[in-house]
Amino acid sequence: MINVKQLMKSYRMGEATVLALRGVDFTINANEFVAIMGPSGSGKSTLMNIIGCLDKPSGGSYHLNGQEVSSLDDDALSAVRNKEIGFVFQSFHLLPRLSALQNVLLPIRFAQNDEGSEAYAQQLLARVGLGERQDHRPNQLSGGQRQRVAIARSLVNRPTILLADEPTGALDSKTSVEIMELFTELHRAGQTIILVTHEEEVAAYAQRVIRMRDGEIVEDVIKQIAPQDARGERYA
Repeated sequence: MINVKQLMKSYRMGEATVLALRGVDFTINANEFVAIMGPSGSGKSTLMNIIGCLDKPSGGSYHLNGQEVSSLDDDALSAVRNKEIGFVFQSFHLLPRLSALQNVLLPIRFAQNDEGSEAYAQQLLARVGLGERQDHRPNQLSGGQRQRVAIARSLVNRPTILLADEPTGALDSKTSVEIMELFTELHRAGQTIILVTHEEEVAAYAQRVIRMRDGEIVEDVIKQIAPQDARGERYA
């Protein structure tokens, strides 16, 4: 699904060149739940942006579902991103004037693929426990409910990969557990999930943890075997 070889990313800062990624190698297979961890400046956010086709590497290769995407132009990257990847962010990124249902529908409207979309969006909202709140605006929802809307929105285009960047960072501990249990349930249903976090409690939900420091992978550990009940159709 994801194959990265000798991935490099450098930035110019004044007269200096900063190496954010220094020859990163790894493979992520379908239906893995992977947490990427590391201190500030470790390269984990840069890596997430490249995996999510939001940025391009300076060197190396990145194959996504068999396609080399590291050298694609911006339009081609946008098409891959819209088709293959769903995003969940710490700050939700919901539009305040739209209802929960309208927010979930946004990626489909952007892709101009509306056939059957509203029914599926309603199904996803029900799946994340918000079936009765689809007409509520973000300011009428709690933080955990807004993140559930964001998760439903990330799944509406049926992506092969769900990327979550500090998805519990703005939530209290009880709500964080609820959100991570939802991610676990999605993973058991077949969804591939890659999560960036600095919290050990959050990473504990993943089956595999990749730790980074100074632009390099320093540890890559499979924590447990994928659940035997990881079957059925993906909710994405």
